[in-house]
Amino acid sequence: MSTNGAGRIDARFAALAKEGRAGLVAYVMAGDPNYEMSRDILLGLPEAGADVIEFGMPFTDPMADGPTIQTAGQRSLKAGTTLKKTLALVRELRERDDTTPVVLMGYYNPIYSYGNDAFLNDARDAGIDALIIVDLPPEEDGELCLPTLDAGLNWIRLATPTTDDKRLPQVLMNTSGFVYYVAIAGITGAAGAATADTEAAVARLKRHTDLPVAVGFGIKTPDDAADVARVADAAVVGSAFCQKVADGLSTDGTPSRACVDGVLDLTRALAKGVREARS
Repeated sequence: MSTNGAGRIDARFAALAKEGRAGLVAYVMAGDPNYEMSRDILLGLPEAGADVIEFGMPFTDPMADGPTIQTAGQRSLKAGTTLKKTLALVRELRERDDTTPVVLMGYYNPIYSYGNDAFLNDARDAGIDALIIVDLPPEEDGELCLPTLDAGLNWIRLATPTTDDKRLPQVLMNTSGFVYYVAIAGITGAAGAATADTEAAVARLKRHTDLPVAVGFGIKTPDDAADVARVADAAVVGSAFCQKVADGLSTDGTPSRACVDGVLDLTRALAKGVREARS
């Protein structure tokens, strides 16, 4: 049975819970290294083992992205990626896959320029399930969060090690789908947190919400992903995928098939780690 909007995420995490395992959330940058190879990556992710796809919206001035993801965004913008092309890529995925959740992650400026109402209509029609907009805090929920929920999409918010118990209820307010826990106080691509710290953080979040908790930042290897998968509902990997795209470029920066193969091979390895973590 096909689902849409917020339903795909709920259905996916319900299925993962039934299987008794955590999920793999794969972050890749839309349009990196170009439209055609980004499409091949996107279409290949579900079969390679990604349970949820985070699709980065390239932006010139990111706040939370480390050098690897910043560079991926620059490659994508240089290749001509726009928000319309990002949605077009998702439409191509939906022609083949109507069940894998797709979360758009990025910053507000491109959406503001697009126009909130037009963007939400087009995102929903393209098959987007949720938004993570890093630079819109709960105090600005009227700007885009509430219209997103009204449009039938999820709004996923980040919680961090510095989000204390006083702030956490406000962060969780209007959050749906899952909570994205940033395991380190830093940018993407940095070293990961100790498993004991992650376990304690997930337990604290679970005392405040029934939503699944996905943990990201600093996860690079199958062992890293397995460590997170033992204590959380999903492991989020991003910089390692963007690095695989970079590794597949020729010395003059020309993309090759190795960009696609590197990402999908890593997806298979990470998915194996996640699936075997609790066995």
